[in-house]
Amino acid sequence: MSPMNPTAVDLLQSVFGYPTFRGQQQAVVDHLAEGGDALVLMPTGGGKSLCYQIPALLRQGTGIVVSPLIALMQDQVDALREAGVAAAYLNSSLGAEEQREVERQLLAGELNLLYVAPERLLTPRFLGQLERTEVALFAIDEAHCVSQWGHDFRPEYRELAVLHQRFPQVPRIALTATADPRTRAEIVERLSLQDARQFVSSFDRPNIGYRVGLRHNAKRQLGEFLQGHQGESGIVYCLSRRKVDDTASWLAEMGVEALPYHAGLDAATRAANQKRFLREDGVMMVATVAFGMGIDKPDVRFVAHLDLPRSIEGYYQETGRAGRDGLPAEAWMIYGLSDVVTMSQMIAQSESADERKRVERQKLESLLAYAETTGCRRQRLLGAFGETHPGACGHCDNCLAPPKTWDATVPAQKALSAVYRTGQRFGSGHVIDVLRGEETERVLSLDHHRLSTFGIGADLDDKQWRSVFRQLLAAGLLEADADGYGTLRLTAGSRAVLSGGQAVRLREDARPERASRRRREGRSSSGERTGGSLGIEAYEQTLWDALRAVRAQLARQHGVPPYVVFHDATLLAMLRALPANEEELATISGVGEAKLARYGRDFLAVINAAP
Repeated sequence: MSPMNPTAVDLLQSVFGYPTFRGQQQAVVDHLAEGGDALVLMPTGGGKSLCYQIPALLRQGTGIVVSPLIALMQDQVDALREAGVAAAYLNSSLGAEEQREVERQLLAGELNLLYVAPERLLTPRFLGQLERTEVALFAIDEAHCVSQWGHDFRPEYRELAVLHQRFPQVPRIALTATADPRTRAEIVERLSLQDARQFVSSFDRPNIGYRVGLRHNAKRQLGEFLQGHQGESGIVYCLSRRKVDDTASWLAEMGVEALPYHAGLDAATRAANQKRFLREDGVMMVATVAFGMGIDKPDVRFVAHLDLPRSIEGYYQETGRAGRDGLPAEAWMIYGLSDVVTMSQMIAQSESADERKRVERQKLESLLAYAETTGCRRQRLLGAFGETHPGACGHCDNCLAPPKTWDATVPAQKALSAVYRTGQRFGSGHVIDVLRGEETERVLSLDHHRLSTFGIGADLDDKQWRSVFRQLLAAGLLEADADGYGTLRLTAGSRAVLSGGQAVRLREDARPERASRRRREGRSSSGERTGGSLGIEAYEQTLWDALRAVRAQLARQHGVPPYVVFHDATLLAMLRALPANEEELATISGVGEAKLARYGRDFLAVINAAP
């Protein structure tokens, strides 16, 4: 039994079944429990939810959680109820009588946590109800939605500053897994969190392996990739609705349990497909970016992109939906030059202000530089969020199978020289025109046809030069202006290249097929068998399947997704530890008191029946 006045660690162990806090979790919990405001940047799978759930249990009153999506609310509440926590949500999925009952529980002080959409929270009626009850804290999840520069901008999030005005004594915590410095500053400003303590964890997801290649036969490439993920849950992202439908149909014909999801489908079909993805093992979702934010499914073993996303932030957010449980996962992407054209056209044709378009173009260039880099992808990805990674990760395609390169020292010198000669005031398009000797109206009006660099790069075509410039950006030999105007400038590293003191090698072949093939064959870079994504050995497979089967059966009986019963990580710990009784089962991470009482006997029966 839990003590009468439990500590944060007591609740972590007894309610949630985890032995210790991870990273900055305890520091955040203690700060919030003591009444302080906080801004928390923590990667997907890092345990953000516990940062406000445990303080809500420690403080008097009800914790109010602002969440943007119905599916996320339902998943969180299902998981909390299974752990024995009094939790509820208010959204449009509830009938009038159900909503009144939740409101009664709130006013009666019977709830530990209440999840609500920002639109409902901001209504005068609901704010009035909050003033008549005791609020433990406000948690603003997916806080990046406040930023006009972000990929998931929600206008109503900007009005949440009213919480500070009307409830100045109630602590607030804003949480997100995706925020570059610009977005972070906007969250602070828009939510009046200037005095909040900031907790910034590493953006690194070490359990995710990153793979990027050029697209030459998308279906064949996807089929080969999926050979290493048979029977596993995953997401395949496509740029267009038509491509989603086509890919989902093709996969279904191949015998893969694949479902489509995009805004063109009716709401009932989208809801049904999402429910199956969340509640069944081994289901694959083929989707546009309309699907994903707030998806709390921890056992997504891969995220595949058949097209280039719109930004480096979008890519990080989407790939971050893989491996939330901390077990091995894979982020795989193929792209083509047509993607660059399509994304550029989408930005140009959008109704956004010119300033926003400039920022979006810069973010697209950053993603292209990531895709074309010959160095460690993890280093490049983290660098986009202002974080450094010590040394190569040894886990991405470029580390496992270094790409072929060519000596591009002379073209790099020409490119850097042209940037310098044109005054470091122009984007790559104009500089390439100068290099190729194009007598455009702008080149002539600026007298740039008289520069010594005019025409010295006529041996490379426009596409080749664009690849050179993107890779020079990726290598840190050029930098784009921070305000998003696309202007190129030399860096401290440029001098060594221009003086001939540093050679430059750029990517020749961007297809990481060797790494993908090694992955599909179930071998690590050292040549040892890995037994698929989770490393299940042949002799363990029967018991693993039996554990998953009893989990699925119990999930159906309780009307919750399988991962709400136990995560894959918990099942894997059972498989390896083989607990013989409830006392030993209670030591497994993820087995709290309520779940031990509810499910312990069923899982022990399966384990003890194994040969």
